[in-house]
Amino acid sequence: MSALALLDYASVFVFALTGALVASRAQLDIVGFVFIACITAVGGGTVRDVILDRPVFWVANPNFIIVASVAAFVVFFTAHLLESRYRTILWIDALALAVAVPAGVAAAVAMESVWPIILIMGVATGCFGGLMRDVVCNEVPLVLKQGELYVTCAFAGAGAAVVLLTLGQPLPLALIGCAAVTLALRVGSMAFGWRLPVYKSRPPRV
Repeated sequence: MSALALLDYASVFVFALTGALVASRAQLDIVGFVFIACITAVGGGTVRDVILDRPVFWVANPNFIIVASVAAFVVFFTAHLLESRYRTILWIDALALAVAVPAGVAAAVAMESVWPIILIMGVATGCFGGLMRDVVCNEVPLVLKQGELYVTCAFAGAGAAVVLLTLGQPLPLALIGCAAVTLALRVGSMAFGWRLPVYKSRPPRV
């Protein structure tokens, strides 16, 4: 199994957990759990593959849908054991982001894409699944929360990979650096309140 396939499997499973946890907060039935888990798990990778004009990974290998469905069933029967499902969603989502961004970077590198495309594919793979999840479940998308470091984390992680590749480092090391930067920034945002400045409206000049 290739490194990209392993990253995709890990990303699918962890993102599916977050989708199922959001479904539990919305009190959906088991079919709803599976649906939300699947769109969360494969959304970012689907956008990535369509843009890169490569076979969509879960269409080429439906086992990814099975993995996401298993995660949904696990959460359906265990979510009630969690003290704070929202807090759990945030932390698992951070881990999923740190796996999905390197998966997007690896896919773009495999297609011999130039560095701006590598950056965009890393961000798209990491962010679009969670965005779909939150929109469908009528939640405020994590990627758009005021001042929240989320897309920034994905962009910085993909950027770290691009820098390491430019310096001649092997792809596995670049992907590890990508994951480390992405996770460190996301955890810092949640644990220490790291934020970007936000726009504040001012009265127009007379």
